[in-house]
Amino acid sequence: MELQQMRYVVAVAETNSFTRAAERCHVVQSALSHQVARLEQELGARLFERTSRRVRLTPAGAAFLPAARQCLDAAERAAAEVAAAVGEVRGRLAVGLIPTVAAVDVPAALRDFRGRYPHVRIGLRVGASEDLAKQVEQGVIDVAFLGLPTTARPQGVAAHELARGRLVAVVAPDHPLADEPTVDLRRLSSEVFVDLPAGTAGRIQSDQAFTAAGLSRDVAFEVTTADFMARLVGQGLGIAMLPAAYVPQLTGVTTIEVSDAPARVEYVVWNRVGRTPAATAFLTVLDIPAALGTE
Repeated sequence: MELQQMRYVVAVAETNSFTRAAERCHVVQSALSHQVARLEQELGARLFERTSRRVRLTPAGAAFLPAARQCLDAAERAAAEVAAAVGEVRGRLAVGLIPTVAAVDVPAALRDFRGRYPHVRIGLRVGASEDLAKQVEQGVIDVAFLGLPTTARPQGVAAHELARGRLVAVVAPDHPLADEPTVDLRRLSSEVFVDLPAGTAGRIQSDQAFTAAGLSRDVAFEVTTADFMARLVGQGLGIAMLPAAYVPQLTGVTTIEVSDAPARVEYVVWNRVGRTPAATAFLTVLDIPAALGTE
């Protein structure tokens, strides 16, 4: 069994097409099909169901795919370690981030990183803090930027605190509260809210603050991105609470200080034991010594 054969299988599985897989792998389709067929013969099982209209994994193929990906990742990591041993950073850097990251200018950091390490392939994944932390712990992504309530800390990963900040209220420009310099949670509790999904770290920080104040609120809209939250707010469908350091990026809304607002902490996290050379290099670009993260 060869790595190239596994690479072809993964490409076919991800594109659902031998033609597109061949284009991705920069080989002619006949060569790719031949290698997949050889692997199927070696394994004694068909990995794909092929029809004139589609290609999909068989149960055997679905069982084979995760192990194939792990082998390819291990081979890529080994090559990256060898390159690092001779002073060159290669491989891939998978970065996760919450939609409202504000403590670090991530695009600027990636620009600097790319300038120093042009041979590293970079992938970005946007998600919720708790999901990103798990993916870092599992080695799916290398580094992630999280935002958590002050009552929580990242678990299972190395972490470095970047910044702390309070939330502000975000309303439409013509909202009755728009001209108020400051409001409190009790006044906001009578409003309809747009917020992140229940159970996510970005939602919990607001939920905890209202509960601690003995208040309830109506969250009528749950969305997964802050920019779309702002668009709904701008249409007058509700108000939101977002990090003060993030809201300057938004347009078409007005922000109001909240006297008893909840706070959040932004972290950068990475794998405790499986840090790649690319991850170490990225932390260096961020001026974060790799020895940190155990506090």
